[in-house]
Amino acid sequence: YAHTPDALENVLKTMKDTPKDAKIVSHRLMLRAGMIRQMSAGLYTWLPLGLRVLKKIEQIVREEQDRAGFHEVLMPTIQSADLWEESGRYDAYGPEMLRIKDRHDADLLYGPTNEEVITDIFRREVQSYKDLPLNLYHIQWKFRDEIRPRFGLMRGREFLMKDGYSFDIDGDAARRMYQRVMRSYLHTFKRFGVTAIPMRADTGPIGGDLSHEFLIQAETGESDIFFDARLKDLEVYANPERDVAEAYEALTQLYARTDETHDPALFESVPEDMRVQSKGIEVGHIFNFGTKYSAPMGATVQTADGTQAAVHMGSYGIGVSRIAAALIEASHDDNGIIWPEEVAPFDVGLISLKPGDEACEAACAKLEAMLAAKGKSVLIDDRDERPGGKFADMDLIGLPRQIIVGPRGLAQGKVEIKNRKTGEKAEVDLDHVLATLYS
Repeated sequence: YAHTPDALENVLKTMKDTPKDAKIVSHRLMLRAGMIRQMSAGLYTWLPLGLRVLKKIEQIVREEQDRAGFHEVLMPTIQSADLWEESGRYDAYGPEMLRIKDRHDADLLYGPTNEEVITDIFRREVQSYKDLPLNLYHIQWKFRDEIRPRFGLMRGREFLMKDGYSFDIDGDAARRMYQRVMRSYLHTFKRFGVTAIPMRADTGPIGGDLSHEFLIQAETGESDIFFDARLKDLEVYANPERDVAEAYEALTQLYARTDETHDPALFESVPEDMRVQSKGIEVGHIFNFGTKYSAPMGATVQTADGTQAAVHMGSYGIGVSRIAAALIEASHDDNGIIWPEEVAPFDVGLISLKPGDEACEAACAKLEAMLAAKGKSVLIDDRDERPGGKFADMDLIGLPRQIIVGPRGLAQGKVEIKNRKTGEKAEVDLDHVLATLYS
């Protein structure tokens, strides 16, 4: 954790004015808080504070994928056009695909998705039904050449995605895996401190006949969403003790539609006190597409009776970099970002009101050591700046907790703590800070 005298200044270059081209809250606040900087249209550099958030989101996604029985791999960003020609998608995908040639005049592309690559891996490595089910995932950068990239990370051209893929012997097994992933996703987003509503969705260029989007409620969301309020409390459906088929059927009976698929007549069939109309941001998308890729690409296994059968596949995406922006859209105020504890760049912001003062220096060092011993990361602001500027910057970057250390309070053996989300403040004894913050 940072602890040199100008630590915060080294990782944070805030902006007082809102950039003119930043149209939505997350874009404005990430630029103002010094988390990202734009290189060109739809392409961003992640600065130290932003990168810490991104890595925490990535790790949560990784932990939940591992828990769901998926194994991590890492596929190339550059793919062979030959694989896409096998699946029939090379010409059909559209101008969003960035097509390139190498020095040998071979056709390549910067991967917008990975179904072809993972299917090729499977057909090379797996021959028998005894090796099924097989579940793989990776977390990798992707590129889609958006015609009008906008809204910062919401509609960029390069973005970090988690792509998971399942391989099963038949349709029933593939559907059970799809349901397991749905439960896993509900738990994943809960760890980010938000509720993600699963909504039946169009399969688009990925293909298949079963697909769900996961949308986070946010007033500034890009989509109008209509859903049954019971979808906000899906713990019963996420409970692995419950029969999977029963859980899935119960889930799909609840109404959930975006503005593109909303049926007002059906929505009226939802109990009036359960109808929710809101805005939402897509952060995940899952697909069950059967043999769409395995059949044309020859991804088959030998079955128990000795015949060859194309495996049934599913694809499961989470927008890792997009989640960072979505969380800001869902959790902010007029002063800045309010990060959920699990993804905040630092756990605690430590503000020294009088840098160089012996008592303040000693108190900050003591607090830093106490917090570090508890495994908490600390960002110290002991810049030679006016207190108002320090308070504004700390609120802007949105750390969950702040500790304010000043000579006046220390004369009484006290410091001030602040909860960023609620705004509540309290003066506490120096030795009781940990107990107060983490009781």
